[in-house]
Amino acid sequence: MSGDELLSNHLQELRRGTVVLACLLILRQPNYGYALLEDLDRNGFAVDANTLYPLLRRLEKQGLLVSDWNTDEARPRKFYRTSPEGDAMADALTRDWDSLDHAFRALKGQPS
Repeated sequence: MSGDELLSNHLQELRRGTVVLACLLILRQPNYGYALLEDLDRNGFAVDANTLYPLLRRLEKQGLLVSDWNTDEARPRKFYRTSPEGDAMADALTRDWDSLDHAFRALKGQPS
C-alpha cells in the first residue's frame, strides 16, 4: 500500500465519526439531505451522497434524528432534525471532542 493510500485510509477513519457529530449539530435546524450535503461541504466535511443518506437512515433508526416529509413544494423533500436524544448525544460527543482536542494540543506542546 502506498503512502498516499495509507494516508487516505487513516483520514477516512478519522473523519467517519466526525461526520456523525457534524450532522447532529447542523440538524438542530431542520434540513433536507441535499442542503445538508452542501452545509457539510461548506464547513469542511466532504461527504458523498452515497455515504450521507445511509448515515441519516441509521441515525434515524437509532432515534438520534427524526424526519418529516414536506409535500408543500412540487418536489417532496424529507426533512431531518436532531431528536432530543440526538441533542444529548451531540452534547456528549462535543464534550469528548473538546477533551480530545485539549489532549492533542498538550501532546503537540500547544496551549489549549
